[in-house]
Amino acid sequence: MSSTPASAPEQGTLAKGKLGTFDIVFFVVSAAAPLTVAVSSAPLAFLVGGIGAPGAMLASGVVLILFAIGFTAMSRYVRNTGAFYAYAAAGLGKPVGVGVAFVTIVAYAFLCFCFYALLGFYANLTFAHLFGIDLPWGVWSIVSVLIIGFLGYRRIDVGAKVLAVLLTAEISILLIIGVAVVIQNGGGIVAATAASFNPANVFFAGGASALFVFGFGAFLGFEGTVIYAEEAKDPSRTVPRATYIAIAFLGIFYAFTFWVLTLAFGPNGVIELANSKHAEDMQFLAGEHALGAWAGVVMQVLIVTSFFACTLAFHNACSRYLFSLGRERLLPAPLARTHPRMQSPYLASITLSVICLIAMILAIVSGQDPFLGIGLWSYAIGVAGLVFAQGVAAISVIGFFWKDRRGYSVWHVVVAPVLGAVGLLAAFVVIATHFDLVSGVEGPINQGMLACVPIIFVGGIVVGLVMKRRAPARYAALTQSVTVLPAEELEVV
Repeated sequence: MSSTPASAPEQGTLAKGKLGTFDIVFFVVSAAAPLTVAVSSAPLAFLVGGIGAPGAMLASGVVLILFAIGFTAMSRYVRNTGAFYAYAAAGLGKPVGVGVAFVTIVAYAFLCFCFYALLGFYANLTFAHLFGIDLPWGVWSIVSVLIIGFLGYRRIDVGAKVLAVLLTAEISILLIIGVAVVIQNGGGIVAATAASFNPANVFFAGGASALFVFGFGAFLGFEGTVIYAEEAKDPSRTVPRATYIAIAFLGIFYAFTFWVLTLAFGPNGVIELANSKHAEDMQFLAGEHALGAWAGVVMQVLIVTSFFACTLAFHNACSRYLFSLGRERLLPAPLARTHPRMQSPYLASITLSVICLIAMILAIVSGQDPFLGIGLWSYAIGVAGLVFAQGVAAISVIGFFWKDRRGYSVWHVVVAPVLGAVGLLAAFVVIATHFDLVSGVEGPINQGMLACVPIIFVGGIVVGLVMKRRAPARYAALTQSVTVLPAEELEVV
């Protein structure tokens, strides 16, 4: 049963029943940005981790499926657009919920900074090369902030339609290239498969741990399925379906696109290419060899739209977290207002757009490089924060079902969540110990950036504990907007 915090007139309600299963899938898969992963992460994964990169992508997906088993079971009982906050509060207590909420909102914000900068960077390259329009990267980034801010201001299903078109285009080109490579290089399938998915190359090679840095980073945003629970049609079914579909699709799709590269260039050839000066062109070369020069041109355009879709998806997710924390009075209450007609979290969306606009202007004025100067380090903080939050959420699932399995089997709400939590926390440790691979820099600055995650988490817990002692009424009001349904109201499937 849910209740509403005291100053309800200042709050609003998100648009209910607007998103179906595949609408949510489009948001989640767009956030993962499959084309950008194929273009930018694949060469680095082969370079530092070796030929087992396709298998690592598949293995990362398996870990996340284990997490999703308990995650989606809990989504049937706990519904709130501040997903990790609601899960941690329900499973581990309100102070932990506050801590993970702060980590998540900071991680999402840094990822928005990253993707706006990279969007401007690739738009500058593409438009200058193909159309002769040579505008500074900052112009493209600022224009993107304004367009995405406009879409975030509107109804959620408008953004879903935009993402559906953009995502379909980027996935289609990669599938077309993949099929063409398979047809042309069919004789090498056995060798490519044996090398790519051999456990010795995936789990026990010298760079195996580095592979999983890119593996888990490639699934960023999959947790967004539960963020849209308040706006979903039949959320008790829509959210679990969307979660499983998104994770399974990404795991298989990434494994396939990476494997295609080993088939296109050969197991040894792909490693040689990854170590050459043409490594960053790996996916473009595979497309041009298989289909002709037009494929490379299409991918240059689609990588820009892929970053646009990715940024829109993270903008929507971050603005809903701001909305949720405003509703909980952990952030200013006006963030919880929704548009009277479109029922979008418009003030949260505008606030996020203003913050991102300021960040881009500061980067431009200070002469930051969009890729190395803002893109990589903000991505590193975002990845570390989200994977950590995912691990805490997995533990929260165990805590939520510990005394009452609510009709679920031990596998669903104990064994699978434990395995998922171990995998995700191990992933965070791997990311922490190989942080330079993600950040692109070396030295003590990495420890400083990484320290943001535990400091913010502990700081949030302290805020919760202090609130409990000094403002008990306000503390008691926390999570009142979280819907926790009793087991008897749901049919366990």
